Amino acid sequence: MDFLNPRALRWKIAALAAAACCAVAAVIGFLVHDATRERGLRVGTDRTLTRLIAAEREFDRTGKAPADIDVRTRAELPEPLARELADLNGDELPGAGRGYATWYDADPPNWYWMWGAVAVGDDRILVVRDDMSTEVRSLQLLDRSIVKSVLAALLFVVPLAALATEPINRRLRHGARTARRIADGDLDARIGPAGRARDEITEMSAAVDDMADALQRKLENERRFTADVAHELRTPLMGLVTAAGLLPETDEAAGLVRDRLRALNALVEDLLEISRLDAGAERARLDPVPLGELVADVVRRTGTDTRVSVADAEVVETDPRRVERIVVNLVANAHRHGAAPVEVTVTGARIAVRDHGPGFPPDLLERGPQRFRTGASERGRGHGLGLTVAQGQAEVLGARLAFAQAPGGGALATLDLAPHASRA
Repeated sequence: MDFLNPRALRWKIAALAAAACCAVAAVIGFLVHDATRERGLRVGTDRTLTRLIAAEREFDRTGKAPADIDVRTRAELPEPLARELADLNGDELPGAGRGYATWYDADPPNWYWMWGAVAVGDDRILVVRDDMSTEVRSLQLLDRSIVKSVLAALLFVVPLAALATEPINRRLRHGARTARRIADGDLDARIGPAGRARDEITEMSAAVDDMADALQRKLENERRFTADVAHELRTPLMGLVTAAGLLPETDEAAGLVRDRLRALNALVEDLLEISRLDAGAERARLDPVPLGELVADVVRRTGTDTRVSVADAEVVETDPRRVERIVVNLVANAHRHGAAPVEVTVTGARIAVRDHGPGFPPDLLERGPQRFRTGASERGRGHGLGLTVAQGQAEVLGARLAFAQAPGGGALATLDLAPHASRA
């Protein structure tokens, strides 16, 4: 199912939207986190300095520090705070003037403390330590809120993006179905206009429709040309056949002429039959037919050395004339392009024709029979019309004609009449 396919276009677009959402959230989250942290540090620093200035004034007035303020020596100070104080006042305390040193301790074991220090006498330093855990917890809560907000946004954005792509997916699926219909032979299929949409898919749909129009025109011209040529050749050919019949039977050259005329006549008849099949003018006339007896009689009348085996053959509703045409063409193709022995097997409503030659060429197996193409030089000479006619007649019957390589070598053609077969 396309909706559950992780490689479908809808989920790629949804993933792109989710990635963009996460990227924007990460940038905004970083900026907000950094700004909030800086603000918390400034608030902590201002609070610490306020306490430190008040303690310094109290010490100057009374000579004693408030109860919540420590009086330490330089050696008793944390190293970073002592270094900061030394940078402000010099190595000798109190120095030329008093400077207020601050230091934020964010390292274990004393996390989240803001320290403040000011020298008030010979190696006497007022030290303030202010708890920053409230600001830190607020910052952590902010980070968690950002993460939760991003996840909540993703739960909304991803399905929305997937649903928003449905019109695009629907148009693409319609185009794919139409292209497959054209490939299967429905040359009247078109994608059609896409309403008011004017995007790349509309351009692609218009291009596919233009291609289908051009292809249909070319195929119709080809079919018309084939039919016209066959009809134009038929009249002079009949005259040649009549004239050849007047030649002496014992003359070798006359026999060669008659043989070539028979081949030319068969070619013209095949072309006429293909033109009728292309035009869709052929209709099957279904009658109950004992399939095994029909195939055995048809193969016998070909005059070829062909083995026939029948097993549980059915009586089927089919057009015997078209079945005969298909079997004759398959047997002739097997003898012309394959190698002996050629075997015809009738099982149920299925007819299989096998030879022991080089097998069908890969191009035929992939694309099916094509007129005027034999597929491989090792399969001998020919016009490629026999299998094309057989395929067209099978389609008129509603049957399935399949081509494959036989196990152990050789070509295997199978005519399955099951779609319209029934026991009498």
